[in-house]
Amino acid sequence: MSKRLEVVKTDRFSVLEVADTATAVATATANADAADAITAAPAPPDDSNNANANTNANVNATAGQEQEQKQSKKKKKKKGNSNKDSNAAAAPAAPPREWTPELEADLQRILTVGEECISSSELKALLLAKGRGSESAAGINLYDGFEPSGRMHIAQGVFKAMNVNKCTLEGTNSKFIFWVADWFALMNDKMGGDLDKIKTVGHYLIEVWKAAGMNLDHVEFKWASEEITDKAHIYWPIMLDVAKSFNTTRIKKCCQIMGRLEGSLTAAQVLYPLMQCTDVFFLKADICQLGVDQRKVNMLAREYCDAARIKRKPVILSHHMLYGLKAGQEKMSKSDPDSAVFMEDTAEDVERKIMKAYCPNKEEEQSGEAKEETQDAGKESMHLVKDTLKNPVLDYIENIILSPPDATFTVNGSTYKEFHLIRSAFLAGEITEDQLKKGLVQELNKLLEPVRDHFTNDATAKALLEQVRQFKRDGNKKSSGKEIRRLNLVSLGKVNAGSHVVFAPLPSTSPKLEDSLKVLLQLKLSQSGEKSKVLFLPDWTARVCNKCEGDTKAIDAFFTVFLSSLKALDPKLMKDVIVIKQSEAILNDPSNYWISVINVGRYFALDDVMGANINDADGVGTVIGRLMKIADVMGLEPSSIGVTDCDDTTAETVLIERYFSETLETRLAKPTMLVADCPSLGLQKVENESHKTENFEYFILDDPKVHGKSKMKKAFCEPGNIDFCPPIDLAFAFGPDEIMINRSPDNGGDVTYKSKEEMETDFKSGSLHPGDLKASSTAIMVQVLEKLASTMKTDPDAAKASKALKAFQKKMSKKK
Repeated sequence: MSKRLEVVKTDRFSVLEVADTATAVATATANADAADAITAAPAPPDDSNNANANTNANVNATAGQEQEQKQSKKKKKKKGNSNKDSNAAAAPAAPPREWTPELEADLQRILTVGEECISSSELKALLLAKGRGSESAAGINLYDGFEPSGRMHIAQGVFKAMNVNKCTLEGTNSKFIFWVADWFALMNDKMGGDLDKIKTVGHYLIEVWKAAGMNLDHVEFKWASEEITDKAHIYWPIMLDVAKSFNTTRIKKCCQIMGRLEGSLTAAQVLYPLMQCTDVFFLKADICQLGVDQRKVNMLAREYCDAARIKRKPVILSHHMLYGLKAGQEKMSKSDPDSAVFMEDTAEDVERKIMKAYCPNKEEEQSGEAKEETQDAGKESMHLVKDTLKNPVLDYIENIILSPPDATFTVNGSTYKEFHLIRSAFLAGEITEDQLKKGLVQELNKLLEPVRDHFTNDATAKALLEQVRQFKRDGNKKSSGKEIRRLNLVSLGKVNAGSHVVFAPLPSTSPKLEDSLKVLLQLKLSQSGEKSKVLFLPDWTARVCNKCEGDTKAIDAFFTVFLSSLKALDPKLMKDVIVIKQSEAILNDPSNYWISVINVGRYFALDDVMGANINDADGVGTVIGRLMKIADVMGLEPSSIGVTDCDDTTAETVLIERYFSETLETRLAKPTMLVADCPSLGLQKVENESHKTENFEYFILDDPKVHGKSKMKKAFCEPGNIDFCPPIDLAFAFGPDEIMINRSPDNGGDVTYKSKEEMETDFKSGSLHPGDLKASSTAIMVQVLEKLASTMKTDPDAAKASKALKAFQKKMSKKK
C-alpha cells in the first residue's frame, strides 16, 4: 500500500554543491543579506523582507568580529588615539544561529523535490536566515506558475501536490506562491479570450489540488491579471530592466520553455522568458520550484542578479519531468490525451492508458555517431539524470507512487519499498510488463479516487467541473473581426483622432542639436493646420534599449532638456504641440497595451523584426522596443507620422506599415508616413562612428562662448566643395530667411543670400571665401546656442535637468 501526499526524507535526489557542515552554511550566509527577499532594483522596498536584518552578523561571529576589529583600527588611526582600551568600542557579535536536526530535516526533505538544486549551500543559508526558528516574519517564498488552459495531468496535479507539501510542512516557515497566469491565457486566446472563463478554469484547478491532498494552509494563489494590472508601475519596469541586461543570443537559449527551435521563433517568444524572469523578482521568490524544462529561464534570473547587483540569488529547485506514456515522449503533453494520465480520468481511462503505455525492459544502445536531425527545442535537456531505459511506467512508480514517506508498491505478490529493487526485478524478468502495469493502475486509481469523490460530492467543485466541461463542449471559439486589444489614447481623451505624430529620439547623455532640428521639421509636415500635433516621448523604450544605462533620472532629464530646446528654437510651433510621455500613456491601460505588444510580436518572425541592422549580440531590448513602437502607433491612432530616412526609422516604418496592412485591415486606418528632408549637420568627415569626437557636431548643452566659435573653426569647409559643406547647411538650418555675409569692400562687400542654392553657387565658383562663410555661420550658431542656454536658465526644470544630465555624463565617462 502506498500512502499519499505526506512528506518523506530519502536519499533519492541529485543536487549540486551539497555542504555537509553548519560551518559551510554560516560562511555562505555571511556573504548574503540573509533576511532580504529577492527584490529587483526597480521595485520599491517591502518592509516585510527586512524582518531579520541582523541575521548576517548572527550567522558568522568570526566574520562579524573581524569586521568590528577593522572598523576599530580605522577609528584609532583617524583619531590618533593610542589608548588600547579604544579597541573595545563595539560589543561582540551574537553567536551564529545553531544548525539543528529539525533544520537538517527540512533541508533533506526539500531537496527530495528537485532533480537538481542550485545550490544546496544557498538553500541551507536560506533556511538559516528565514526558515524554521528564524525571526523572519515573511519566511521563505517558493513559486511556480501555471496557465489555466483546461486540463491538468497527473504531474501537475498529484506530483505537484506532493512537492508543495514537502516544501511547506508545518513549522518550515515557508509559503508556496502559485502564479495563476490567467493574463497569459488571455493573451494566448485560451477560452476564446474570455477572462471570466479562464478564471473559472483556474478555480477548478485549485479544487483539483485541494482534492488531491495539497495542504493549502501555506499556499497563496496570485492571479496575474490582477497583480500585473494593479502593480503595472512595478512589474513592467522590472521587465524592462531585465530585457536591457541581456543580448538576443542569451534570450534565444531560454526559448525551450515554449518548446521552440531558435531558428523558428516569433518576436513574441523572446518576450516570454523576460516576463517569466520578471515574475521571480515581482513575486519576491526565494526559491524557483519549477520543472527541469524551465531551468534555463530560472538560471537567467540568477544571471540578472549579477547585472542588477542583487546579492541573494533565487535558489533553483527543478523537479523531475515525467515521461509521456508513448515511446519517445520526453514529457507529457496536454494536447495529446493519451500521453499522460489526467486528473479527471476515470478508472477505465487510467487502465486503458497504462496498459497501452510504452514499457521497454532493455536499455537503449548508445550509437557511436550522433544522429543529425532537427529536434524540437522542447526535447532538449528534459532530464538531468541519465536514463537509458526511459520507461514511463517505471517513471510513474518512482516519482509518484514511491514519493510519499513509507510508501510501498505491491506487484506479483511482493511488496517493495525501494525503487531500484523494482527496476532490477522488472529488467530481470521477475516482474512481467503486464504485472507491473496492473500494479501501477491500482495505485494510480487510489490516488485519483479522492479527486473523483470531491467533484461528485462537493457542490462548489461539482458546479465548476460542469462549467469547465461546457467550455470544452463549446470549444475555443474565436470571434472574427473582434475588437483590437490595444491602448486607446483617443477614447481616453489623451489625444485627438487623426493627429500628426512625431516620435522623439531615444536619449543620450549628449542631446544633439541635429535631433532637435529633425523633430521640428517632422512636426511641420502636418498636412493640415487644423490637425493636432503630438510629440511622443518614448521613455520606456529608452529604458529597454538601455539608453543612458537605463537610468530613469537621466532619461527624464534628457527629455526635459530636449523639450526645452524645441521651445527655444520654435516657440510658436511648440505652443500647439501635445506632448505625451510613453510611460504615463501606457499606465492608463497597461494590460491592453502589453497584449498589443505581444500580439505584434506573435505576428512577426524574430528575424523580420531584427532586420539587417540588429544582430544576435545586440541587446534584446532593441527588439522589444520595435514591438513597442508599433503598439504605440496603435494607441495613438494617428493619420500621419513624421519620419526620417535613417536605417532604424526605415526598418520600423516598414514593420508598422506591414502590421496595419496585413492584420488590422479596415479596423484601424494605416497612418501615412511623411518623410522629412533633414540635412546632416556633422561638422567633419569621418569614416565610421568610432572616429567622432566632441567637435563632430553641435550639442544642445554646448557653451555658446566656448563651443560656438571653436567647433565652427574646426569644421570642414573645402573651397568649392558644396557636396559636403557644414557651414552652409548650418546657416540655412538655423539662420534667418535671408543671410547676410559681411565682407570688406576689397572682397566684394556685403552680400545677402535668399536661398541655399545661391550661396552654394557662389561658394562653388570661389566668389564666397570659406573664411567669410565660417564667420557668418559662427555668428548664427553662437546666437542659437545663446538662445538655448538662456531658455534653460529661465526654466527651472530644464536648468535642473541639464545639470543632472551633465553630472550623469561625467559619471559615465569615469566608467570608461
